[in-house]
Amino acid sequence: MNNDKVLLEASGLSKSFFKGSTEVQVLKNLSFKLHAAERVAITGASGAGKSTLLHVLGTLEKPTQGQVRFSGNSGETMKDVFSWNDQELAKFRNRTMGFVFQFHYLLPEFSALENVMLPALIAGHDAKTAEKQAQQLLEFVGLSHRLQHRPSELSGGEQQRVAISRAILLRPQVLFADELTGNLDSVNTNAVMDLLIQLNETMGVSILMVTHDLALTKKMHRVLLMKDGQFV
Repeated sequence: MNNDKVLLEASGLSKSFFKGSTEVQVLKNLSFKLHAAERVAITGASGAGKSTLLHVLGTLEKPTQGQVRFSGNSGETMKDVFSWNDQELAKFRNRTMGFVFQFHYLLPEFSALENVMLPALIAGHDAKTAEKQAQQLLEFVGLSHRLQHRPSELSGGEQQRVAISRAILLRPQVLFADELTGNLDSVNTNAVMDLLIQLNETMGVSILMVTHDLALTKKMHRVLLMKDGQFV
């Protein structure tokens, strides 16, 4: 990766939760930059704030203080994403960001193909076009023989490949991954990680990953350690 373009930038980021009258500060005046086509891993002990940071950068949660700015691959000026209303933010997130978690969150009553189609259908795309795109992605990740299988009929590694396909269906510029290999054995972990690298290198998808697996961090461009809501 050799790209100086900043895709996503956070500055002065803080996030607090309240337990009764007690304030729990999870993120503390944190700053961060993600470059286009970059692979970054965030590590640290449980409770360090890694997942919360991912959720805020992915606009799933609003910060208590600070800004998250996004420029996009087309070169527009940086924009404060939390200045938008909820509808604008949801539209931005749907077309710009993809998410994969440790638990795949596939809908059990839908086939692999139907699960992957969902983001496009929610965005109002034509069903036939969505089906074709989903089928192409599942073929790309080696699941052409599993299109009509439901999640319960798939292995853990196959389920995560379906989840990744769903996350990138609308060609997001950033893929957020939170412990996505946490439930996989070493063979499937390597297969899923190789897929992410392929997506990064062939499609230019930037990847921001939270992981406890130090072996995975060796495949990233940068590794950041979090402790007590800050990078150290």
